[in-house]
Amino acid sequence: MSLIGIAPSIRIHSPTTDMDMYSASTPNRSASSPTSFGVTPVDGVKRPPSFNDFHREEVSNSSITTPVFSAKSDKGNDTPSLRTLDDVRDQVAERLAVRAVRKLKLVDNTKIAVILTLVKKDDADFLRLVAQHLDRVLATKEYLMAVATTGVGDTSLVICGSSPAQVQRASLLVSSKFIGHILPLHDERTRWIALVHDINWGPYEELALWDVIEKSAKDLINPSLPPPGSRSIAEILAAARTRLQRLTPQRAFEELQDPSISIPVILVDIRPHAQRMEHGNIPGSLVIERNVLEWRFDPRCLDGRLDIATRYDLRVIVFCQEGYTSSLAAASLQDIGLLNATDIDGGFKAWKEAGLPVGGE
Repeated sequence: MSLIGIAPSIRIHSPTTDMDMYSASTPNRSASSPTSFGVTPVDGVKRPPSFNDFHREEVSNSSITTPVFSAKSDKGNDTPSLRTLDDVRDQVAERLAVRAVRKLKLVDNTKIAVILTLVKKDDADFLRLVAQHLDRVLATKEYLMAVATTGVGDTSLVICGSSPAQVQRASLLVSSKFIGHILPLHDERTRWIALVHDINWGPYEELALWDVIEKSAKDLINPSLPPPGSRSIAEILAAARTRLQRLTPQRAFEELQDPSISIPVILVDIRPHAQRMEHGNIPGSLVIERNVLEWRFDPRCLDGRLDIATRYDLRVIVFCQEGYTSSLAAASLQDIGLLNATDIDGGFKAWKEAGLPVGGE
């Protein structure tokens, strides 16, 4: 058997210049040369090289890619032409999307994946290309994916999916997971792109990113089916008020003025600074914001306790803006032993509407 018309194998050992690649396909190169791309069959007719002659099997994930030839030129003839870098980047993005699809895992009804790739030029634009290809490939699927670039210096991250709600959940979780390292750049509902600072994307970081995507893809728990033993805030508030003898604004004012009461009576404003600035205050009230209330009044607490809080029979009258938070605060004071603690029904708003003394901040 004779071997006729078999082209020599072609191997490109190193990146070449545009001129080197073009000269390899010119007709005046010998068909017997080991680097000749043309094929001269037995009929003696020199035919142009095919697409497979020039197109390499594997494309690197790097954004710096050796130029390759397309099958046809822009003029529509059979003369091979050089493909642009944008064409190569688009092809790399497409292959990366295919690789992501092969790694899909199913969480509830959503397919998830995390992909790390090495790209150091125009990271955000490249990841947007990847997201576009994922959206095309998984057009009929529910999916959520994270694709991050790795390397030295700042990198990029894209979170994309079929559900805007899942993408938003993932963006919030990843910002919290890598606090101080994520700078959002673009929020396109189903695509969220961010700049990543000072993260090496080692095994720990990759697992953390998987954790974010998995938690964001899970179906939400029905709020009408609470866990056993839990209570709504309305139930907690109602339970707290059953322990209090709540005061009207007028009654609280009278207690503050009554010299016959043998125990100290203290009026405590627990509203945040912004509310006091906006609505005013009650002259003579003690301003203690909610987050430190128990530490200020617990007789057991030696660090930060008020000098007056050395007895458990104090009459502490708490008020907030409308009388909701104050009920929970007064019940909390009772929990640490101040059984005379209570609050004003209606809060500062009711006090002001009753015509009682008010002032500025």
